[in-house]
Amino acid sequence: MSEVIRVDVQVKGIVQGVGFRPFVYRLAHQHDLKGWVTNDASGVRLEAEGRSPDIDAFLLSLRASPPPLSHIEELTAEVHSPIGYAEFRIKESAGASSHEVYLSPDICVCEDCLAELKDPDNRRFRYPYINCTNCGPRFTITVQVPYDRKHTTMRDFQLCPDCAKEYHDPTDRRFHAQPVACPVCGPSVSLLDASGKRVDLADAAACAAERLKSGAILAVKGLGGYHLACDATQETAVRELRSRKRRDGKPFAVMADTLETVLRICAVTEKERELLTSPKRPIVLLPLKTEARKLLPADTLSPDNNMLGVMLPYTPLQHLLFQDGLELMVMTSGNRSGEPIVYRDKEVTSALQGIADYYLVGDLPIHMRTDDTVTSVFREREYIIRRSRGYVPYPFDLTAVVQSAEVKPYKSGNSPILALGGELKNTFCLVKDRKAFVSHHIGDLDNLETLDSLIDGVAHFGRIFAAEAGVLAYDMHPGYRSSQYASVHKNIVKIPVQHHHAHIASCMAENGISGPVIGVAFDGTGLGEDGHVWGGEFFAGDYGGFERMAHFGYVPLPGGDAAVKEPWRMALSYLLNDEGTELPAHWLSTIEPYKRDIVNRQILQRINTPLTSSVGRLFDAVSSLTGLCHYAEYEGQAAIRLERAADRETSRIYPYEVKAVQGRLEIGAAPLIRELVLEIRDGRSISGISGAFHRTLAAIVGDICIRIRSERGLNEVALSGGVFQNRLLLAFTVDELERNGFRVWLHSKVPANDGGLSLGQAAIALGKYLTQEGMRESCVWQYPEK
Repeated sequence: MSEVIRVDVQVKGIVQGVGFRPFVYRLAHQHDLKGWVTNDASGVRLEAEGRSPDIDAFLLSLRASPPPLSHIEELTAEVHSPIGYAEFRIKESAGASSHEVYLSPDICVCEDCLAELKDPDNRRFRYPYINCTNCGPRFTITVQVPYDRKHTTMRDFQLCPDCAKEYHDPTDRRFHAQPVACPVCGPSVSLLDASGKRVDLADAAACAAERLKSGAILAVKGLGGYHLACDATQETAVRELRSRKRRDGKPFAVMADTLETVLRICAVTEKERELLTSPKRPIVLLPLKTEARKLLPADTLSPDNNMLGVMLPYTPLQHLLFQDGLELMVMTSGNRSGEPIVYRDKEVTSALQGIADYYLVGDLPIHMRTDDTVTSVFREREYIIRRSRGYVPYPFDLTAVVQSAEVKPYKSGNSPILALGGELKNTFCLVKDRKAFVSHHIGDLDNLETLDSLIDGVAHFGRIFAAEAGVLAYDMHPGYRSSQYASVHKNIVKIPVQHHHAHIASCMAENGISGPVIGVAFDGTGLGEDGHVWGGEFFAGDYGGFERMAHFGYVPLPGGDAAVKEPWRMALSYLLNDEGTELPAHWLSTIEPYKRDIVNRQILQRINTPLTSSVGRLFDAVSSLTGLCHYAEYEGQAAIRLERAADRETSRIYPYEVKAVQGRLEIGAAPLIRELVLEIRDGRSISGISGAFHRTLAAIVGDICIRIRSERGLNEVALSGGVFQNRLLLAFTVDELERNGFRVWLHSKVPANDGGLSLGQAAIALGKYLTQEGMRESCVWQYPEK
């Protein structure tokens, strides 16, 4: 007879709130084992006692076939003598001070719950908060860990006898599903009119759907905050929403009732289909089909390009809205332009007054506001644009950073690191041990509300991960609000990080690269070490440091931030920067003479005209010169229009110059601008000009990287920065580099834009913290009480 043994097992990863304990319970009974399983602050812990072969089979199944929404990071098992357990049971969760648990992201409603939602004989028929262990809110309702009902915003809803029976039955799908509820005991949904008065209705969701079909604009509560919604097939409603929200030309995202509807309006690859239907349910950028313009007002939804952001329903309430005849809804963030998404019920009517005609509110509180994730696919690999709901707070492994540091092995318990990101598309990142937790999308820190959202998010992460940071990383630009927020804190190690170094480090960190690499960082703006505005940079280095090997030549940035909103300013700057370029008459006639004169004097007299090497601003200049965009209604509009216009088949390349300046290479765009202006004057198509411009930038990248390889022997290239969200430029550049034998690293898990900066800052800070003895002493970061 086989020996009876007992194993003490600790499982770390995403193992709470995903049905892991009932899975262990059923597996233990299947293998005739006794013992217990519980949640603790490190994940899931269990003891199992039985015959040695049964224990081996149990552990094998535990590793090989865990619940679909779980993710095991680490599983350890210690063998002990048996103590004679009489049964296998699920114990109450145990608290601990380490808080090493990984909280699950929010998960879309599952097929089993959807079937019940649509079943008239089910007690949860049309119940807008239906959920189970395999689906529903997680991150957005969690106040602290362990993830138990009493630690979520469900704590004030007492279970009715029927729900309690399900909750306590290990064989039930809703066993310990913390948000479990029903119409008897759970939260409910109400419809309010424009004044905030409740509309007394038996079925608020059905009534809301009718109002949407009649052309009304509704604020609808989601998992992480409110959306503003209207019928996407009604051009009048879409235009009215755009007008009320003052969104100008920025594209709207839409939600489709089914995948079949998406396939009618967009071209969808297998990878895009996989993302659309995944439990994460992100917004996926998809190319519109030509025939889609007959089905919906595409030019009003997405005026500047042929792509449309599309998602499928992920909450029961969203599914209920679609059950009454709607097929496509605009689903845009419920906020006024520039403000964070509204998530508190008591604030929604005042915050969205004058925008929404009705408010579909639910009384389950949201603890942490979270926007929708926006993603895309590049060459059958995810290429994320905004990382938030469904993805956060899943961690990144920074083992590659630790391995790159020439120090003793990294030990658990080293001071946590907090990285505060940048000014635009802000995220923050908390590093505990060798795991990096990048936050949800915070937004542009251009108002107090968004800064408060950053502060609240930092405090929340500090609590749920029990991390008191001893090291603080931030952008070296002193004018960024995130950097100013860092400056007020005392008694903590502070590490300022150069903007573009953080971009390259973020790409390296998410790909697990130790380095060194050639880094190519193209974006709109970032303070350089020489005090100028960088944005067209080539580096050689790793987390510990970099050398600026090459950059685009400096040109004046007339008016600073004003030039971002008025691309014609950059066009004039490039024209005046080259004495050989004649100011084109066609372009001069489009800009008011008095404005030209003012900016002309600014440039010539160097008044409020910092110097910039930004490729993003070069895109602006070319977009204005071609007549595509003189005034930008939103960030990146000029470049988006230029990309849309481009001939993708051209192989033409404009001339450019490369010269050595102070020990590094400088790329001159004057020959390019000169030739481009001549072609415009001669009547060459804008499509051909734009295509050649994109090809030229790719050729420049290939040329400079070959020169750096020749000097440094580096053959790996990391591409980062918001400019590389331009899919055409990205494709041309990757082709050029691979054709010349380079291995190319791209973003996938964090954005190439500033939303990925915090991960790069954290990786750089970790590398410096490990390699500099003076940074080893821990200081305490005091997180404010919520």
